[in-house]
Amino acid sequence: MSTQYNHLSTEERVTIMVMLFQRQTLRAIAALLGRHPSTISREIKRNPQQPHYDAIQATSRAQQLRHAPRRQRRLSPDSELFQVVVEMLRIGWSPQQIARRLRSIWPGQSERHVSHETIYLAIYAYPRGELKRQLISYLRQADGKRPKRTQSNVRRERYPAHLSIHLRPPEVADRLVPGHWESDLIMGANNRSAVATMVERTSRYVILAKLEAPTAEAAAEAIVREMSRMAPSLLKTMTHDQGSEMARHAEITARTGMKIYFADPHSPWQRGSNENTNGLLRQYLPKGTDLSLVTQARLDEIADLLNTRPRQTLGWKFPVEVL
Repeated sequence: MSTQYNHLSTEERVTIMVMLFQRQTLRAIAALLGRHPSTISREIKRNPQQPHYDAIQATSRAQQLRHAPRRQRRLSPDSELFQVVVEMLRIGWSPQQIARRLRSIWPGQSERHVSHETIYLAIYAYPRGELKRQLISYLRQADGKRPKRTQSNVRRERYPAHLSIHLRPPEVADRLVPGHWESDLIMGANNRSAVATMVERTSRYVILAKLEAPTAEAAAEAIVREMSRMAPSLLKTMTHDQGSEMARHAEITARTGMKIYFADPHSPWQRGSNENTNGLLRQYLPKGTDLSLVTQARLDEIADLLNTRPRQTLGWKFPVEVL
């Protein structure tokens, strides 16, 4: 007999009741009715009448539920909660981050909790119009890929011997002790402008630094300028790729106290936190942006947005809360 997928009938519920009296297994009942065993199991769990399963009561309950008015969508466009969600989307949070953070903001208030699926549905079910287009645009679509480095990206300069990533202290890999950073450059339009990105490995805290030019000299100056704002205890190591923008790594070490380590060539996964952050940054600084027009104040604002965004890897805490 083929398995059925429609609602159980009164006759089927009576059969379930009788066979349970006979101490038949769920599989035996399911086989006789042509149902999946999980269907029989759910039916019994939904109707745990004492001292035994009652087919009449189960049928009555099923009919009541079937004709009950549908529950109103929890995230209706005219609700206060919807406006809260919209504001969180506006500053770059994903539906999953929003759903998790709502539980932290209003613990125990289930009426203010929604799943990320509910948020997606509310956005796509919103009536057509400019607001709907804006809401959809807030959903992150960044692919997170880095622009390829070409000969013209950064002026090539020789630099002295450097420390391999394989010589880093073991505590760097553990991510338990704060103060170990990953760094990189993101390039602007026509590779004529750049921003240095620094990410702390334990907290995923982000620092952004505007470069006056895409050169090793400008990179060193910008990194020292912004990293010097941090407490010395948080300046232990930094791991960069082997781009020539770090030709003056010895100067950075001398001025900040941070030891600079270099990842293996073509191994972006060795700086996974930084690569992920660069992808997030493209929400605010799309590819092709002339970064020379972006002020340090604007970069600080973007960093603040990222540092006050809940992260799944941090148990939905903010990076600024963990650092």
